[in-house]
Amino acid sequence: MHDAERGLFELSRGRPLFLRAGKGAGLVAAVETLSVQALETVRTAGAGPLRLVITAYRARSMGLLPGSHNGENAALSLRLPEDVSVEEIVGLATSRGENPPLDVEPRPTDPVEESGLNLARSGRLLPAIVSMPASLTGEGELDELLRAGTILQVTSDVVSRFTQASSEILVPVSEAPVPLAEAGDARFTLFREGNGLHEHLAVTVGSRDGWPDPVPLRIHSACVTGDLFGSLRCDCGEQLRESIRVFSELGGGVLLYMAHEGRSIGLANKLRAYAIQEEGLDTVDADCALGFGADERSYGPAISILRALEVHRVRILTNNPLKVRALEEGGVQVVDRLPLHGSLNAHNLPYLSAKRLRSGHLIDGMLSRKLPDP
Repeated sequence: MHDAERGLFELSRGRPLFLRAGKGAGLVAAVETLSVQALETVRTAGAGPLRLVITAYRARSMGLLPGSHNGENAALSLRLPEDVSVEEIVGLATSRGENPPLDVEPRPTDPVEESGLNLARSGRLLPAIVSMPASLTGEGELDELLRAGTILQVTSDVVSRFTQASSEILVPVSEAPVPLAEAGDARFTLFREGNGLHEHLAVTVGSRDGWPDPVPLRIHSACVTGDLFGSLRCDCGEQLRESIRVFSELGGGVLLYMAHEGRSIGLANKLRAYAIQEEGLDTVDADCALGFGADERSYGPAISILRALEVHRVRILTNNPLKVRALEEGGVQVVDRLPLHGSLNAHNLPYLSAKRLRSGHLIDGMLSRKLPDP
């Protein structure tokens, strides 16, 4: 697993990997960090056609796969022209539009490509890689690069164990009292996922012995733009602060602050999705255009934290029925659901409308309000 972690770090730095999968082998590089030098290394050290590997979500946005964005299919590998540039590759992986600008030949991914794509996705990089078959001869350029340590060699088995390592194994790392404006008796506990990739916070309000039954609960996805800067594109910050206020009013509660930025696509890709939304796509289609599903979040880590806190019956503050379902499927009894609404404005209206129409959020009452004057 150590090699897989190093491999993800290398992809994040913009360096290619030599990846073995069974009898196959090839060079892979992440599109997000692709440079002219990295592309040239792949071309000169590899032996075969250069290919772009994308998810089924991205392929549908490009018109290469039929159907809607519901559900996932196998990823696709597109053959690229020999003289394709970095800019054209990035455009193929990110630009809006159904017709690919290059004459590509799509096929299902091979094990090397699938492994490379999964590794990039595990680090919340843009879900797209370039790949080229490669082999060791003992005296070729690739052999020299491996001996010099310029390129790291990784196997698909190691990548698979790393990407499938349970994120539901949570390790408590540290805790301390953190008085808040709405809750002077709040306490923060940091949990780290077993694979080391992400960290989550449990914010408990009030004494555990004095918590109501069922325990008031909020599972909140981290939102730097809304929580910290008060972005008008969402109502996340208002929901966060209102949750703490409600906990104080009810006599205590638990807020799980999950590392799910942008529905778990990461801040960089969330900002990319914002830019695409400026062109007319809603929040779901913008995420899918980048190669992600409509919602990449897993609530397994949240359920694991609740077990660690010995919370089994909850009164959840949410508008999202998927959270209720995930808790119940995870063995947490949801006794009641409390709606949690922020303010409506011209900037967040498209986002909230898409959440209701595309994701089933229960916010009809909020959307029926009159917009404030500009």
